[in-house]
Amino acid sequence: MAAPEAHGNGDDGVLLRLPPVRGIGQGRVVTGLVLALLLPPAVELLVTVLDFRNFAITMLLQLAVAVAVAAIGGLWPAVVAAVLGSFLLNYFSADPVGSLSIADPTTLFTLVVFLAVACGVALAVGLASRRAQEAARSGAEATALSELALRILSSDGSLETFLEKVRSNLGMEAVTLLGSAGPGGPAMPGAAPSWQVLASAGHNPPVTHAAADHAAVVDPHYTLLLRGGPLSPQRQRLLAAFGAFVVAVRERQQLVKSRRDNLRLSEGNKMRTSILRAVSHDLRTPLAGIKLAVSSLRQEDVSFPPEVERELLETIEEYADRLDHLVDNLLDMSRITADAVNPLLTGIVWADVLPQALRGVPPEHLRNELPANLPPVQADAGMLERVVANIVENAVKYAPDSDVVLTARAGAGITLGDRPASELRIVDHGRGMGHDEVLTMFQPFQRFGDSPSQTAAGGIGSGGGIGLGLAVAKGFSEAMGGRLAAEPTPGGGLTMVVTLPLWTGDAQ
Repeated sequence: MAAPEAHGNGDDGVLLRLPPVRGIGQGRVVTGLVLALLLPPAVELLVTVLDFRNFAITMLLQLAVAVAVAAIGGLWPAVVAAVLGSFLLNYFSADPVGSLSIADPTTLFTLVVFLAVACGVALAVGLASRRAQEAARSGAEATALSELALRILSSDGSLETFLEKVRSNLGMEAVTLLGSAGPGGPAMPGAAPSWQVLASAGHNPPVTHAAADHAAVVDPHYTLLLRGGPLSPQRQRLLAAFGAFVVAVRERQQLVKSRRDNLRLSEGNKMRTSILRAVSHDLRTPLAGIKLAVSSLRQEDVSFPPEVERELLETIEEYADRLDHLVDNLLDMSRITADAVNPLLTGIVWADVLPQALRGVPPEHLRNELPANLPPVQADAGMLERVVANIVENAVKYAPDSDVVLTARAGAGITLGDRPASELRIVDHGRGMGHDEVLTMFQPFQRFGDSPSQTAAGGIGSGGGIGLGLAVAKGFSEAMGGRLAAEPTPGGGLTMVVTLPLWTGDAQ
């Protein structure tokens, strides 16, 4: 009997072994032959010593010997025992004793039946042994495929990982998965299919049928090409099962891609709906204020005092700035949602972005406590200015009665992954936010209670805005390789923490 085959795992180097199959091996066959030669004479010697001359009982003893030899050694040792037993019965137990001739035809018939029954029992035992081996082998293959399926499901799901498992489990040098070039196969009926390489594993994988030692058609749209040694029947059965796996892995990939596309479409629809809502309300409000102020100034029959004209012009400027800020946030959020943000990363010190970021913020609301000589961080100057500006504007708006404190630090314990980092902390002492509000504060178009007047200190949107300030800040922070988080301020309020990796001289 062939020894059980071992197959490699492929990703961790651990062999995936088929469970051992217990059958009639060479040692048992040899043992059976020895017993077939020894036990029948031993039976005849025993009955002779005991002077026991019952032919029927002696024949049953020889039949029992043949059955025992069949159970131990299989078919051929049992046949040897049956033939030898029949000769011994004929010579020592059948009249005339001491001769191979048979006087009674009934005795001849009995001996023929004995030989036939003994050989039949031996054949049945041999067949049962082979069926047991086949069943054990099938169970072993099922166990191996089950283990492989679990490993595939627990892996990263890529075709390359799957093909590496196929390659190692089949003992091949390389494996390639070909797919039909079109989703529906050949364009013209009867035309030869056009194949493209979807994935491969191993050294110098075959890319054409001519370069492969073996080819397995999974279905009309997929074919596996293999390069390596011969495939045993057992491995061919495994390959057929792998064909079903490859379709499952491919469909799993397509399902993941479809879900990702659906999610992107859903986010796009949400963005468009929110933009329409913003245009219909939040953007029209400053436009209406500007138009009202301009219309008032253009009235020829009304003479406004200088202070009134100055107030109307300030209103126009304020609403224009607000409109510009809203449009910038909408455009930035669209870029973030579409993964179209491409930061130009350089080394920037926190203090360098504050003059532009804090422009327009009343200085009496700010306390700059940034320490000197902080190392530069990896950032895009324009994006970092927008991040700081949006956070500070939010904090000033919802903590009007307290200072907004800016501080930063770098050193041990501040990391992003395995890279050293630095933190900019923007601290306000407003009323703070609840846990549920913190979970949603960075989502776009989120304003607490859907009302600017209800937004918490350091809140989700900005009064008169469309709830994009912190969403844009978070998106830009992550685009630069950093993160934006919120934590409660001791004594009340909210602290926004911008963490960016330290600049090492090249963008990573």
